[in-house]
Amino acid sequence: MLGAALILPLGPQNAFVMNQGIRRQYHIMTAFLCTMSDVVLICAGVFGGSALLMQSPWLLALVTWGGVAFLLWYGFGALKTALGSNLELAGAEALRQGRWRIIATMLAVTWLNPHVYLDTFVVLGSLGGQLGAEPKRWFALGTVSASFLWFFSLALLAAWLAPRLRTAKAQRVINTMVGLVMWFIAFQLACEGVHHVQGLFS
Repeated sequence: MLGAALILPLGPQNAFVMNQGIRRQYHIMTAFLCTMSDVVLICAGVFGGSALLMQSPWLLALVTWGGVAFLLWYGFGALKTALGSNLELAGAEALRQGRWRIIATMLAVTWLNPHVYLDTFVVLGSLGGQLGAEPKRWFALGTVSASFLWFFSLALLAAWLAPRLRTAKAQRVINTMVGLVMWFIAFQLACEGVHHVQGLFS
């Protein structure tokens, strides 16, 4: 339940998986890679990796500002598509994206988002790290299973609803929502980044 609570809110990763599902373009691969990323991050957090991030404020600041830049760029692209006059042409261009570009974008959406480290390393890591060896393994398995169920369900549901969500009106709404979410998260990260920088020099 804790893993589900952390992963359900709409963020960059969920928005990207949903978009790939609507396009029916490598959406199963995207869900699988997101799940594998969560496996690595959750296991690293629960089994002791949280100390590395917490002891390296410069690394946290670097990830934060990298995430801000990426989210601003991704959000700009989504809003540009939403406000464009030819959504069909923009959709066709999106469908021509190669597999490796989709993988690179997925990795950036996941690994350049500092919130994923706070969720997996700080929240899950601090709770799971207090458990004994056997309960710790079950705790990690439980949180990983929430990621698996959510990402594959989101990708398959979006693909199933694709005929309705691929209309020009729906695409305009979805891209506007995705762009605003990306920019909102970028603003939040920028505020956190300023706080981290002030802490480094204080």
